[in-house]
Amino acid sequence: MIHESDVAQFRSLLSARLGWVFDDNDVAQLGTVLRRRSETTGMDRSSYLARLTRVDWEDELSELARELTINETYFFRHGEQFRALGQTVLPDRIRERANQRVLRMLSVGCSSGEEAYTLAIMAREVQPDPGWIVSVLGLDASPAMIERALIARYSSWSLRETPDAIRQRWFHPRDSLYELEPAIRELVQFRQHNVAAEERVLWRADQYDVVFCRNLLMYLTSDVQATLIRRMTRSLVPGGYLFLGHTDSLGSRPEGLEPVHSHRTFYYRRATATVAPAPRMSQVPPPAPASPPRIPLTAPRPTAAAYERALTLLRDERFTDALGVLEHVASTQQEMLLLGVLLTQAGRFSDAETIGRRLLDTDGLYADAHHQLAVCLEGGGSTDGAISHYRLAAYLDPEFAMPRLRLGLLARRRGENRVAGIELDRALELLRQEREERIVLFGGGFGRIALTTLCRAELDACGVRR
Repeated sequence: MIHESDVAQFRSLLSARLGWVFDDNDVAQLGTVLRRRSETTGMDRSSYLARLTRVDWEDELSELARELTINETYFFRHGEQFRALGQTVLPDRIRERANQRVLRMLSVGCSSGEEAYTLAIMAREVQPDPGWIVSVLGLDASPAMIERALIARYSSWSLRETPDAIRQRWFHPRDSLYELEPAIRELVQFRQHNVAAEERVLWRADQYDVVFCRNLLMYLTSDVQATLIRRMTRSLVPGGYLFLGHTDSLGSRPEGLEPVHSHRTFYYRRATATVAPAPRMSQVPPPAPASPPRIPLTAPRPTAAAYERALTLLRDERFTDALGVLEHVASTQQEMLLLGVLLTQAGRFSDAETIGRRLLDTDGLYADAHHQLAVCLEGGGSTDGAISHYRLAAYLDPEFAMPRLRLGLLARRRGENRVAGIELDRALELLRQEREERIVLFGGGFGRIALTTLCRAELDACGVRR
């Protein structure tokens, strides 16, 4: 019998030693792992937990990391990020490194190696000539995952998103698996590493051109998250790039990093001067000369009576009347946004998309416009495009509840319950202080209470309710 107090202590120890955070929904799994590991080590629960508090039991921490980590990964996962890497990021770094002819990359939370090897493949694909030195380091807390990565043999399922030309060039069938070409394997090293631990050499300043850290931050405590982000930022060379998972957001102006948007994805570029808050979004690296002033993220509310009248009609669900008020007079940023919302409500997705893209041409940092365009694209059947813009809206404004809600609902539809739980739980938290105007614009006729109820019901349904 596992006591709740034992599981609570175990959970606390894992947070302290590994920097991991667990949902209340994970309690049953934690209890099972605690029972199994204490029995395997021949200890009663109290002795096992006491032993785990000591700093010299790294083998057991590694075993716990193996048992508790979800390692679903594959080559070229989230292809839009690798398209950005191959078409924008690596060409930029190659220009900057032309004299040294060296590229260094890091994969944090590399699991069984697919991500680290994909980085190496991409570098070999775009390097100007064979004389370049490419090195990739993969880090993972689980020694079992490191062992699998070193073997470098993968099933066809792991290559399901790998382009055919790359599969034929860099993989060889062997014993019903695919073995990676030695010319790629020799570029990659792997190291067991607990991101909650300090290691100065690993995080030495100004050493990596590219860092990938995807789908790891969501498992970490806020303190470990913040420390890891600082370390990764500092370890990038000036002008180096950081890629995070789609559920991770540093906001529109993180310290020392400039958000970059290309290939329907967001990533970050380390500021080329000092590690300080980036003053603007970098659209095409390297940084361009100072651009004209942008319309601010949250523009002043227009005073035009037409906007107020149309918003009131929308609140009363008189969509046709509201559209009639604005359709031929909308001119300000907020009026155009509301017009796009009303056109979407009317099923005029092509017109609504035009409005959304016009807004973003004026100000690519306008989170509400990204969300409006996403709703339009989702309604028109372009789910992938919608997800991309919902993610951009959430990146640009981490306090914006509505894109988190939509991302959670779409993840539920795809059966990705872990991701859905993270997004819906965040949406539930943010809905408490979401601006009433945004709820009217993007709530689809539902008020704050109804949206909160929807969030809770979906969280319960996907089994990760906190």
